Amino acid sequence: MKKKDIRILLVDDEPDVIEIIKYNLDQEGYNVKTASNGKEALKKAQKNTPHLIIMDVMMPEMDGIEACEHLRSDTTFNDTIIMFLTARGEDYSYVAAFDAGADDYVTKPIKPKIIVSKVKALLRRLKKVEVNQDKIQVGKLIIDKEQYEVTHKGKTFSLPRKEFELLYLLASKSDKVVKREKIMEIVWGSEVVVGDRTIDVHIRKLREKVGDKYFKTVKGVGYKFVKPFK
Repeated sequence: MKKKDIRILLVDDEPDVIEIIKYNLDQEGYNVKTASNGKEALKKAQKNTPHLIIMDVMMPEMDGIEACEHLRSDTTFNDTIIMFLTARGEDYSYVAAFDAGADDYVTKPIKPKIIVSKVKALLRRLKKVEVNQDKIQVGKLIIDKEQYEVTHKGKTFSLPRKEFELLYLLASKSDKVVKREKIMEIVWGSEVVVGDRTIDVHIRKLREKVGDKYFKTVKGVGYKFVKPFK
């Protein structure tokens, strides 16, 4: 993906911070939009789904934590990377940020070059999985959502619906941990009561059919789909 096609939303109530960070990201060739508070950020995000959101925590009208929670409750932003940029460095603030669904957290003051470097590192995640509409390809594994088919090492086969949806969900978030609650919500729906054992059984079946190397268990949290080494 070309830099000009990468959409970044920068959210901060300090004009000086917006100006200096936007300038440096513009110089890199990214497509950068700005907002001055959480509410404005949500509106702009809905109009132009960003690949990355850099957001302050303490802001008027709606703070960054609340805005992040709203974004993470909307499946439209499942793949959006969220990084908090704030002057607050207390432990509880870090915990609140990650509990809300943040991918990274950087404290102010910070040099523009470091921000740019951090942005580049986070955006590398976009390149780890090739996504073409309803098709995901990771190495020799192809997951075709339109056909509900999986191709592995040249062999095409079908999976039961829930196994397929679980595989697609994890693969679409390659190298990111998907919490059990999110798996339950997206794959089984909030109205269906599903125990942890049900998810574990489906993961075990996927390991057997697709390969153990693609799945990593994060104890007490959820699962991660990993891109295996060649």
